[in-house]
Amino acid sequence: MARILTLTLNPALDLTVQLTRLEPGQVNRSDAMHTHAAGKGVNVAQVLADLGHQLTVSGFLGEDNPQAFEALFSRRGFVDAFIRVPGETRSNIKLAESDGRITDLNGPGPRVSEAAQQALLDRLDQIAAGHDAVVVAGSLPQGVSPQWFQALLIRLKSLGLKVALDTSGEALRAGLAAGPWLIKPNTEELAEALDNSVASVAAQAEAANRLRAQGVEHVVISHGADGVNWFSVGTALQALPPKVSVASTVGAGDSLLAGMLHGLLSAHTPERTLRTATAIAAMAVTQIGFGISDAAQLAQLEQGVRVHPLTEQ
Repeated sequence: MARILTLTLNPALDLTVQLTRLEPGQVNRSDAMHTHAAGKGVNVAQVLADLGHQLTVSGFLGEDNPQAFEALFSRRGFVDAFIRVPGETRSNIKLAESDGRITDLNGPGPRVSEAAQQALLDRLDQIAAGHDAVVVAGSLPQGVSPQWFQALLIRLKSLGLKVALDTSGEALRAGLAAGPWLIKPNTEELAEALDNSVASVAAQAEAANRLRAQGVEHVVISHGADGVNWFSVGTALQALPPKVSVASTVGAGDSLLAGMLHGLLSAHTPERTLRTATAIAAMAVTQIGFGISDAAQLAQLEQGVRVHPLTEQ
């Protein structure tokens, strides 16, 4: 299996509160509460570990509350290459209603100094060798500019790594200019980054062709319950997931990205890659937390995924 590095520049302690229905302005009583060390790159790492890969995790971590992350890294056998910065890693509150609706209250996170940013670059120079790919996922913390982020991606490419990018807003706009190997936006995120609607399949295919000219080899566009479109050289596929009971949509996109990376690095066929990735994402929404909890359930979900060429539409 592959050795994969994940970068989470703005990780979070996720507090997921399960409740029947949120009543704004009223006293709400929860059914359950769960706390997870999280952040998009950390979430991706957990799924990849369950798929058998070796993981190094890095980014910026608040030095005042690293315990939950360090416990996770130890339990999972991850190599911890995070740079500690002053302050606390942010907390994100997820209000998960029984009908699957999620309300997010995301904290800002600590401010990352230029010295810490340089320390991360120095560490990446030291550890990049031997990794097959790097996943750069999530938002930018305070103090980190889109310009620095773009330079980071270019540096990772120069170190010989396949760069898989999952972010949004100005970070995605800057990241696209660096020509990452793979991107996984949803329709709204890609439209914002390109300043152009990509609602139709034709518009998505045109956008993928333009991005390919910039060096983006794989464009994976997620549509939630409506499936996934994947554009690459010689590949234009859509996957439609099976219907499942939704506990939380948190981590579904991260699980999809992990599944895509797994299939590509394992040299699976495009159909198998997309089918498995879509099934992993479908499994993610049935649970609170991250990872592949039941191999038999995953196999059953894979049988329910429909994959077909987009040219047939």
